[in-house]
Amino acid sequence: MKTVIIASNNAHKAIEIAEALDFPGWEFRTLRQAGISSDPAEDADTFLGNALIKARSAFAVAREAGLRAAVLADDSGLEVDALGGQPGVYSARYAGADGDDAANNAKLLAELRDVPDERRSARFVCTLAFVDEDGSEITARGTVEGRIGHELRGEGGFGYDPLFFPDAYEGKLSFGQVPAQDKHAVSHRGNALRQLRELLGA
Repeated sequence: MKTVIIASNNAHKAIEIAEALDFPGWEFRTLRQAGISSDPAEDADTFLGNALIKARSAFAVAREAGLRAAVLADDSGLEVDALGGQPGVYSARYAGADGDDAANNAKLLAELRDVPDERRSARFVCTLAFVDEDGSEITARGTVEGRIGHELRGEGGFGYDPLFFPDAYEGKLSFGQVPAQDKHAVSHRGNALRQLRELLGA
């Protein structure tokens, strides 16, 4: 049995990862399920940098706790071309450290208030960092292109999903309007996980 600790306590994320990396004999645990805590400062200026910070920190904590396990971390966010790539690595705290999804979405809509449709191109980015039991590292990256809408659409998803209209749906549906499985088939995290699966080849 190979244990992979996901450097997160997000149960939904853990399920998505376990479904994508369903190698025989692999089991996945969140930090809480593994009985450890890791919350390093995510102060890198790239998604890759932050993913590595989280993965390396959780790996070190697991080792100190006597756990022989691999670790998987991700960092993801939204890049809006008209805003020079913002919010980028600050996606989760775009409206401030105390902001939430509603505040982040409101700020994004305000920043793009006068931006026409043809200039509202954007992409979600996900970078994964996998540290194996022997300390070797593998990284993967996935993106999904789309545009930012003028209003929230749909009750599903989280974060900026109700504002993001992926090109895969020809701009007709937001990520907040589609079932989770349909989203995973084209999403940035889904694409990154599929790339990581190929690189691992377990």
